[in-house]
Amino acid sequence: MKKKDHTNMDRSRVYNALRKVYDRLVKIRGEPREIALGFALGIFIGMSPTIGFQTAIAVFFASILKWNKISAAVGVWITNPLTVPFIYGITYLVGANLLGIEKADSSLSDTLDSTTVFALLSKTPEIIWALIIGGIITGLPLAVFGYYFCHSAVQKYQEDFKMKLARQKEKLAIKREERRRKKGKKIKKNKKNKK
Repeated sequence: MKKKDHTNMDRSRVYNALRKVYDRLVKIRGEPREIALGFALGIFIGMSPTIGFQTAIAVFFASILKWNKISAAVGVWITNPLTVPFIYGITYLVGANLLGIEKADSSLSDTLDSTTVFALLSKTPEIIWALIIGGIITGLPLAVFGYYFCHSAVQKYQEDFKMKLARQKEKLAIKREERRRKKGKKIKKNKKNKK
């Protein structure tokens, strides 16, 4: 029973964290297209094996392309401490399959000596290329999806916000009109009383 409660609490935390990111994303000021392009760029860069530098890379390219830098930084967080093993595992598998790289020898993981370490280091260029190619292949569709999702969400939020402002202005105008009428009635009453 306690384990189930713990799992529900973890889900609740994840949901709340995602909700906060979503709320911050849609509240970014700017044109929906530029925000969505920055977000898509961030997702694409986030799928690359440049962890530690992804935000700087995304913000740099977003500023060159005149896309939203904040949404680019938000998009990069597709790779975070929770998702990195999963994402890099997928990108490696996709890239390794496309490049024809065979699975690592299972005997390498049995012992960890200098020969094993040297064998792993000798495969580093292959691994990096597999991550790059896999990141591009998986990053492109995710970036396209991210663009349309973000554009739609930001546009809806901005339209709803404009409508809310218009309703508030309308209510204020009605209240002002009511106050003016009351003031006008008081003035007329005072004039009648003076006569």
